[in-house]
Amino acid sequence: MEADVQQRNVAVAASALAEVAREHAVVVTHGNGPQVGLLALQALAYREVRPYSLDVLGAESEGMIGYLIAQAFANEVPGLEIATLLTQVEVDAADPAFATPTKPIGPVYDDAEARQLAARKAWTFVPDGRGFRRAVPSPIPRRIVEINAIKLLVRAGMAVICAGGGGIPVVPSQDSRLRGVEAVIDKDHTSALLAEVLGADALLLLTDVPAVWTEWPMSKGRPIGHTSPDALSAQTFDSGSMGPKVQAACRFVNRTGRMAAIGAIEEAEAILEGLAGTVIDGTKPIRISS
Repeated sequence: MEADVQQRNVAVAASALAEVAREHAVVVTHGNGPQVGLLALQALAYREVRPYSLDVLGAESEGMIGYLIAQAFANEVPGLEIATLLTQVEVDAADPAFATPTKPIGPVYDDAEARQLAARKAWTFVPDGRGFRRAVPSPIPRRIVEINAIKLLVRAGMAVICAGGGGIPVVPSQDSRLRGVEAVIDKDHTSALLAEVLGADALLLLTDVPAVWTEWPMSKGRPIGHTSPDALSAQTFDSGSMGPKVQAACRFVNRTGRMAAIGAIEEAEAILEGLAGTVIDGTKPIRISS
């Protein structure tokens, strides 16, 4: 959550994405879990106004992170036209996720801190590594409101940064007016929906591990190379980390017949070429990498 740490991580991401952007049209999405949680804590610290809702905080984080990515990306690929777009994503007001918060945001707390905050603020907490993080509702994305603008920008040859943090969650009223809701949409599910609607040739879900592992922690398992949606879906993955990535990748492949892949952001180009990461591309059985 530290600003200088964010900038260093963004620089690594921009360098890796630059290799892809020199040869391909790219649309970039990103997460916001730590940042939107920090903004929520900052809002709570100022008691003279009511805290802003998560949709507004999501928009703030989308603008902040989008700015950092756009600047670093432009520095890596001089001459590339880049547009950063605040993106609303429609969800269902009746989605059962609103009754069962699962999406971790903000910092990691120890057990005592989590218990105190749960009692004082009525927050839900979920395990995260050796500690706990606040959990908020994570409804399924149904429609990307600004999709036509994104399509126009892509057709104009621009690299687009959009749908950050899964997008700003909104629901329509009976007269089709939109309003924000208290939630954070999963970035991987929104990315898969965006890639599908755009007709993307590939969906890359880039993270800080080199592949999907057969077991976690990594010391207990082995990396999965090429596989199919059916084979990968038959395994169980942590709902707070790799699970959404696997679900989103399998959904994209099943619905489009195109390639999805999961792996380390530093290896983006090699992953796109099928030389690294976990590649999900049809009917192949699981192949365990060495």
